[in-house]
Amino acid sequence: MIQDAAEFTGRLVTPADTDFEEAVLGRVFNGRRPDRRPEAVLLAADERDVVSGVRLAAERGWTIAVRSGGHAWAVWSVRDGGLLIDLGALRGIEYDEATGIVSAGPATKGGDELSPFLEERGRFFNGGHCPSVGIGGFLLQGGQGWNQRGWGWAAESVVAVDVVTADGELVRADETRNSDLFWAARGAGPSFPGIVVRFHLRTRPGFGALAHTVHGYELADFEEALTWLYGAHHRIPDNVEIVAVSTRTQVPDGGERRLFLVTGVAFGDDLDHARASLAEFNSSPILDRAVFVQDAAESTLAAQRAQQELQNPEGWQYLTDNAWIDADPTPDGIAFAVERLRPLFTENPTERGFAIWMSNAPLRRELPDMAFSLQTEAYVASYTVYEDPADYRRNRDWLDAVMAHAQPVTAGQYLGDSDMTNRQLRFMAPENWERLRRVIADRDPEGRFARYLARDPENLNINHWEL
Repeated sequence: MIQDAAEFTGRLVTPADTDFEEAVLGRVFNGRRPDRRPEAVLLAADERDVVSGVRLAAERGWTIAVRSGGHAWAVWSVRDGGLLIDLGALRGIEYDEATGIVSAGPATKGGDELSPFLEERGRFFNGGHCPSVGIGGFLLQGGQGWNQRGWGWAAESVVAVDVVTADGELVRADETRNSDLFWAARGAGPSFPGIVVRFHLRTRPGFGALAHTVHGYELADFEEALTWLYGAHHRIPDNVEIVAVSTRTQVPDGGERRLFLVTGVAFGDDLDHARASLAEFNSSPILDRAVFVQDAAESTLAAQRAQQELQNPEGWQYLTDNAWIDADPTPDGIAFAVERLRPLFTENPTERGFAIWMSNAPLRRELPDMAFSLQTEAYVASYTVYEDPADYRRNRDWLDAVMAHAQPVTAGQYLGDSDMTNRQLRFMAPENWERLRRVIADRDPEGRFARYLARDPENLNINHWEL
């Protein structure tokens, strides 16, 4: 039996406790649970508990894994052995009106908690789309948030982080203090050599109005619709988030079936501006074949969040994979890319499964100096969503096959939708990867913190077909 070696305001839960399984898995979003188990779980109540937990792990010789929101599809926070530090209680939010900086704990839910808090103050932060995603893992992975094509990655708005180091010290990291940790905290993901207990984020003024366009096309029209979108997304203003989704949806006759939805969400100064920003969508050459068209309808963030919750049901089992798509911009190149993506969008074997194509175009700017460093003009992710564990093999085989079909136009992957226990791809520029390895070696030479959960840890950040 493990004896506490420190006084905690929270709890140290061990296998001898009746709620050990709940402590290990209770806050895991994905219903597909791993069979890995730690030696103990620290339910940290505050930053002091995190400091004490790191010091206890050093005494016990434990490796530390960390959980913020619990949304990692591969459940990176649950490892065999060592200590799991659960940050679920670190959800405090503070706002400085003079600077426009909001400070929040890593388990703060970006949509359910942080966004409404800022809206009351006339401010906005482009957090994750699924409202219950905690900001901790989201920001550490780069932050693929609302309208990143116009506002940049969410991690670009991180101005400082409060970090518990491998030595059990609480430090502030920003551009001038502990700048190596600040650099790594924006893109390192689950291999960050420390525990971020608070993020300090630059906010932006709230927008005046939101308008939403949706075209619902039959799956047979997928290739024509996405080919048009590949040409049109460069002409759409950058205050518009552009996403295409294959999903089951309601149709005008009252039924439901899978359609290919081309969508635009415009963040405008006012409603006229938002609606005008969506005008390019009306140039679709197959608009007359759409099952339905919602043209620049007024919307709200609350309505968008509600739709995201419906799309991402909690407790279901998920298998997911993703790719940065590097398409040759010529007509032949786009046609080739669209064909390679077709099975992801037209053949999902699960009723509630979905796939997304997201625009980052045009990539007009260099990224800031941060660990996150891999992006292309289009991103795709495919999700199988199911309840019966017996469906795992069928869904795994399908997902592997469609991602292999997309391999010729794949540049790498985004950490947030990845499962390296199944497939490893490049997720960072090679020079940034080498720099991150040096930061980790310097800050955590004894390997106190868990690294990426991967099938082949010796060959990280390499597209598997290049080995």
